[in-house]
Amino acid sequence: MNERTADPSAGTANAPLIARTEDGIAVLTLNRPRQYNALSSALLAALHEALDAVAADESVRVVVITGSGAAFCAGHDLKELHAATPAEVERLFSTCSAMMQKLVALPQPVIAAVNGLATAAGCQLVAQCDLAVAADNARFAVSGVNLGLFCSTPAVALSRNISRKRAAEMLFTGDFIEAGLALDWGLVNRVAPSARLMETTRELANNLKAKPREALALGKALFYRQLEAGLKPAYDDASRTIAGNMAREVAREGVDAFLAKRAPDWKP
Repeated sequence: MNERTADPSAGTANAPLIARTEDGIAVLTLNRPRQYNALSSALLAALHEALDAVAADESVRVVVITGSGAAFCAGHDLKELHAATPAEVERLFSTCSAMMQKLVALPQPVIAAVNGLATAAGCQLVAQCDLAVAADNARFAVSGVNLGLFCSTPAVALSRNISRKRAAEMLFTGDFIEAGLALDWGLVNRVAPSARLMETTRELANNLKAKPREALALGKALFYRQLEAGLKPAYDDASRTIAGNMAREVAREGVDAFLAKRAPDWKP
């Protein structure tokens, strides 16, 4: 197992992010449990560094993001925001938005393992991950409106995950929803007993690991591109992508194996 922390000289317990890679799965653990894993500038910087490292590491097949302690992520660190200048606040939100976009740009699928509370930018983080598994005691909200601070940036990810009316309800009321409702609404893919959260997440990660990395990477990129395009450009892009995919060795091997009724021999 490889382990990285945001500051190699710091003890793991004090690092804002713990990054471990084992058997092709990178687990990034938000590690500010006393602050409910709020996204401080230091934690955001650590996330950027870890995501850059993962993107460049071809041995990593799947990324899992989770939280330490009782919460997944309570959003931005309001104490830090309150003490910051307007320019610093804008930089912090821009840094967070850039980190969210890196999740989409990663060639690997990203799974949120939601171990508890996920509010504001924490709920945004769940929505921005490709897939999400929630503990049965997890709760979700974009509750900034209750503080007079509308969750504008979380709205971007949330409204691209669940229906417009449901996103508007969460954003306008700031009310919490439970894990079961989050599953019904499509914010998460699976709900597991709290004690089995990581086991269930690893089952999903292992399923993804069994797929060819190259096909998942080009498929993920196409998936997000076509969502932002009109119908004809989306089909044009998809047609070019699948034709190019068919010409690659990864697809040739998969089709040959299917026709020969054998398991495909994909390179790791």
